[in-house]
Parts: sequence; C-alpha cells; structure tokens
Amino acid sequence: MKLKDGFSGEHSLVLPQMIVKLMENDPMTSALHLTDLGYYPKAAHHFRERVRPIDQYVFIYCADGCGWYELNGRHFDVYADQFFILPAGAPHKYGADENNPWTIYWIHFGGTMAQHYAAHNISPVSLNPGVTSRIKKRNELFEEIYNTLNSSMTLESLRYAMGVLHHYLSTLAFLNEYRMSGPEKFDTSIVKSVIHFLSENIEKRLTLKDISDFSGFSVSYLSAIFKAETGYSPLTYFNLLKIRHACDLLENTDMKLNQISFKLGITDPFYFSRLFTKIMGMSPKAYRTRPKT
Repeated sequence: MKLKDGFSGEHSLVLPQMIVKLMENDPMTSALHLTDLGYYPKAAHHFRERVRPIDQYVFIYCADGCGWYELNGRHFDVYADQFFILPAGAPHKYGADENNPWTIYWIHFGGTMAQHYAAHNISPVSLNPGVTSRIKKRNELFEEIYNTLNSSMTLESLRYAMGVLHHYLSTLAFLNEYRMSGPEKFDTSIVKSVIHFLSENIEKRLTLKDISDFSGFSVSYLSAIFKAETGYSPLTYFNLLKIRHACDLLENTDMKLNQISFKLGITDPFYFSRLFTKIMGMSPKAYRTRPKT
C-alpha cells in the first residue's frame, strides 16, 4: 500500500493494483470499490489535469476553502460544504483556489454500481450545516474506510471497507433520508442549535461573527445567552469540542499530531499542542501514551 506525501497534515493512500483486481473479481466488492482516497487540508496549489481519461469516478468533497473544476468545456466553482463527482472516462481538470485553497476529502471509485451513485452529481451539490445535518458523522465514515484499509488488506477488511463506502455514498445520494434517519433528537433551541453547528464545522476555523450569523442573532446577544447556558463563550466551547475530538483521534487512530491538527482546522501544530495542553493538562503526546485505566 503506497502512502502519498504532499500537503502538510494530509493522509492518503493508493491501493495496489493486485488488490484492486481482487475487488473487481470478488462478488461482494465488484459492485463498488475504490482505488485511491485521501484527505488534503488547505491544499495550496493543488492542481490535476487528466487529458487521458481514467476508468474511475472521482469524488471530491470540499470541507473548507474554495476550488474549481472543468468538465466538458464547462467551468464550475466549488465552495465549502459542496461535493461533486466527475464521471469515469472523461477528461477533466480541477484545482484549489489561489487565495483560499480548499480542504478536500477525495475518493476514486468504480464498479457496476458506481454510475448510480455518481448520477446527477456533476454540478456541485451543497451540504450546508443545519439543525438536521450529520456532516461530522459522514466524515467519520470516511475515516473508518481509510483506517480499515490502512491497517489491513485481507479480503474481510476489503469487504467491510467497501460496505462502509456504500453507506458513505448513500448519505450523499439520499441526503434528506440520511439527515432525518439519525438517532439524534434535533433541538431547535438557540444554544443547542449553535452547539450542533459547531460540531458540524469542527474541521473549520470559525469566527464569532460566523457563529452569530448562523444563529440569526447579534454577537453580543448570542454570546450572553450561550455563556449563561453553558458557562463558556461560543469560541471557547468550540475549542473544547475540537480538543475532545482530538482525544478521540489520539486514542483510536495512528494519525500523526500534525495530521490531527489540520483535521481540526488548526494549521499551526504548535498552537494545537499548546491549546491541547491548556485544556487537558498534558501534551497530546503524553495523552496518547498515558496508562489506560
């Protein structure tokens, strides 16, 4: 399994051709399988042009920043919380915005069912955070696929990962059904709606104005009611959510500290370490290596 190296904080992999052939011939994975996948945070100068088409569909989800792509002579701009799927067998090119480069999740996939997941997604599709959105849950599915394939290439692992891929792509193909089928009881109160919004945007850098704009209230009013109910300011609470997620990644993945930092929308790993230490009382490295009770 070949690991790529390019953008600070990235994690990505390319499956060996032998493994791809195995999945193409396996009855449980031939319907849908991937060949490559990855996560590129703040991918400055990212650019790809394929004059000679490839056999896979190309899925790109822009989690933050901006980018663009060209297909069949048409130009499309892509913004945060949008995804698109480029068809197999078609020349294309895409890249990050020069001033606000995108953070992307990407997958190359194929199989007899691939065209059905890719249908109607040539133009950018928005996944705007809201009270019923489940963006964080979807991103966790992506990480489950990655972690499974990165740790094992057994047939059972491949079948499981491709099963999760079905689920992942289904959350996009059937967006409304996915949003409304979650076990959460969605609360429309101001503070709980804002907390959900913060959780859905945990990989981004938000300002207090971004948060107040979502709530529909002024910065001063939102800050007052939020602190009255939670004991924290919105931005402090946002940092608490980020560090809680960092703890989960430290405990349950092999991601490097700089990868975790970028995954949380923090482009300075040293600042991430200081913030983690301030909140948890120990460094990220010490947290990962601490004795488990």
